[in-house]
Amino acid sequence: MAPLAQAVTVSLKDLQDGTVSFEALQEAFGPDSLGILIVKDVPSEFADLRRHLLSYSSYLGNLPKETLDKLENEKAKYLTGWSLGKETLKNGQVDTLKGSFYANCAFYVDPSLSCAKPTPEFNEDNFPEYLSPNIWPEGQVLPGFKPTFEELCRLIIDVAVLVAKACDRFAEKDIPGYPKGYLERMVSTSTTTKARLLHYFPEEKDSSPAPEKASEIANGADEDDWCATHLDHGCLTGLTSAMFVDEARSVPVAPKFEESAPELRLKPLEELESSPDPAAGLYIKSRTGETVQVKIPRDCIAFQTGEALERITGGKFKAVPHFVRGARASLSDGKIARNTLAVFTQPNLGEEVDMEQHITFGEFARGIVAKNTVS
Repeated sequence: MAPLAQAVTVSLKDLQDGTVSFEALQEAFGPDSLGILIVKDVPSEFADLRRHLLSYSSYLGNLPKETLDKLENEKAKYLTGWSLGKETLKNGQVDTLKGSFYANCAFYVDPSLSCAKPTPEFNEDNFPEYLSPNIWPEGQVLPGFKPTFEELCRLIIDVAVLVAKACDRFAEKDIPGYPKGYLERMVSTSTTTKARLLHYFPEEKDSSPAPEKASEIANGADEDDWCATHLDHGCLTGLTSAMFVDEARSVPVAPKFEESAPELRLKPLEELESSPDPAAGLYIKSRTGETVQVKIPRDCIAFQTGEALERITGGKFKAVPHFVRGARASLSDGKIARNTLAVFTQPNLGEEVDMEQHITFGEFARGIVAKNTVS
């Protein structure tokens, strides 16, 4: 099995007080780091919001196909609303193991916004991936989903602003010409930030790897078919720990409501203490080329670096190559799903991320989106 790595951990109070050391930031995000920082002692409401929203991930993934089809946005390359089977894996196969729900987080800056603000260069016609309004399930289908989603995203972005401020202190000292307060301003004012609620469907029994392949996986071979190795293309990605649910025991079928019930919230599902497959989870490829597993405690939020931040800092902060392994059916009698949330804090579309070549985030993101979606 791949070794378990211990990520740098800091408290929320240290971030608020500005007392996180330069050494800790260098260890978390520098050239020789894993590129991930874990924040503990987060607001008390986080645990309840996490449990509810990650339960909604299973409820959402188990809605009837005709309901999910209404949540798709093909024009936006599925970067708003629901998607399944729209991405390719490293072996060229279409990914049917992972469903996801994307939402723009422009509401963090302005509650009236449902997507990024257009620019002279980017509008809904030429860049719908970022300028298409959010698509939410109807209130009688998943009551409480939208407010729970937005509330948890706001909390995570609030913490991301503090992480960004700490990164700015480091960068201003170490990088010539770094704009003062750049990352904090970007995270706190961007209308481009996106969130992705992920549902890794339970693996079918007959799709488990052959015994010799399972042995390779357990011994740390690169087996990232659940989510191909990739870099996030934003600045800081906020991550919750994964929720593992036995959907045979805790059945994620939402009750039927005749009318919208925004004040209601669906009952959270029973969360397993841990994955029945110890190899399931988040993996990072370290700067030395070693693949390591990283575990995020349930009551913490993790932040990892993306390509835009690497460009902005001239490589001082490195983007994190990472992938995810799901739970193998052969190791459980149940139907084990894995749910998690990622919040991608990103610059506004017109913001330069490459000062030398004058490349905006919109131009950069457009190329990444074109590469990652099924044609």
